[in-house]
Amino acid sequence: MTNPQSRPLTGGVQDFPTLESVQRQAADMRAHFVTGVTRPLEARRAALRTMKHWLKIHEREVLDALQHDLGKAPYESYVTELGLVYEEIDTCMRKLGRWARPRRVPTPLTVFHSTSTVYPYPYGVVLVLSPWNYPVQLTLIPMVDAIAAGNCVAFKPARESAATAAIMLRMAREAFDPRFVCGIPGSANMNEWILETHWDYIMFTGSPHIGKVVMAGAAKFLTPVTLELGGKSPCFVHRDANLKIAARRIAWGKAINTGQTCVAPDYLLVHEDVADELCRLIEQDWRRFYGDHPLECEYWPHMISDRHFKRVMGLIANHNPNAKVACGGHGDERTLKIEPTIMRGVTLNDPVMGEEIFGPVLPVLTYRTLDEAMRIARTFPHPLACYVFTDSKCVEQRVIHELQFGGGAVNDVCVHMSNNHMGFGGVGNSGMGAYHGKVGFDTFTHYKSVMKHGTWLDPTVRYPPFTPVKKTIAHLLMH
Repeated sequence: MTNPQSRPLTGGVQDFPTLESVQRQAADMRAHFVTGVTRPLEARRAALRTMKHWLKIHEREVLDALQHDLGKAPYESYVTELGLVYEEIDTCMRKLGRWARPRRVPTPLTVFHSTSTVYPYPYGVVLVLSPWNYPVQLTLIPMVDAIAAGNCVAFKPARESAATAAIMLRMAREAFDPRFVCGIPGSANMNEWILETHWDYIMFTGSPHIGKVVMAGAAKFLTPVTLELGGKSPCFVHRDANLKIAARRIAWGKAINTGQTCVAPDYLLVHEDVADELCRLIEQDWRRFYGDHPLECEYWPHMISDRHFKRVMGLIANHNPNAKVACGGHGDERTLKIEPTIMRGVTLNDPVMGEEIFGPVLPVLTYRTLDEAMRIARTFPHPLACYVFTDSKCVEQRVIHELQFGGGAVNDVCVHMSNNHMGFGGVGNSGMGAYHGKVGFDTFTHYKSVMKHGTWLDPTVRYPPFTPVKKTIAHLLMH
């Protein structure tokens, strides 16, 4: 399935100026899938090896592209992007034989003598629509899962992260037959063209607003979707928490990619007895991480665009008279960098609490009782993530069992999505479906249920006429 550079492409990004060419490409990929070439396990493993090999060879260029688009330090880009992709590839290659094996299941006595088997089967042509904030891992991890499941994959990277999008498109051209893996460049009308095209599965990562558009487009073809969206993810800090650990981990999680992270703690719910100390420690940790002048720190990332910079600065500037910026609050419009910022005294009516922040701003709300904190969290739609710092098993379990959220962590933030032995996904407004590891394989797999019934015996109990004897036998077998 590899595509040597010396071989001329028969399709690909240069062929997407019109709706018709997008639809033609999808049809070509579906015809390629029907040949069965993507389904043998060794073909899937070979494709994953090809992807990893290409990324390894071009690793420096990928990291440079991320630094250009988002200002990420190479280390941060590796541990939050490329490293996770490598782990996903290795996990899928190691477990694929077991995941893809047909599975025998019990069969009711009413259909004796029969055997029942569940066959994992790929959907066909999967479309991956990825965002700009983690443009490598949020493009490639779904692709890895879809390829492992035996599908062909088309993907459209976000235009905002242009340098990274270009290198992902280049990977598709250089490493794969375009009938198997194809990159679609963004353009003014591309979203409309994509949603007027028949795909067999759509994976979208982005905002709830665009998620609704994608879901409506998919409905035209009854195409199943997985939506990874976002929301205001709360972080509880109870009075019995280890504050030094909590502060350091919150400071780290909120600052990754300068807060442009879908699972970043969006706001803090802190017990009033420890709020002042926690904020002091978070500010102290930020200074330790990025210095006294983070806008001058070479490895402090920047906002993706001027529009997003101005939006987040507006959230900082507009607040009620009793609210204040406890630390940070400044930005540099030339570099698009914003200082890591804590806001105190905010209310639910402040703009910073009215939308997902997606920037390095941390509003702090305090509570006296856990019930009060839970009521605040419930005023928002179900978030993608939820975090709680506490040494109390009771507090931990209440948050886990009483709140609805996609996933989360106890005494940490963000790290749960790095474990590909667990699915990662949202619920309600924060998304539907999940992926990563086996859950990702399942997402892009249709499980065919097949029963094989022997012909050497054919009891007449199911056939008319329905006599009293047959009724008695049926009640005995199906009671």
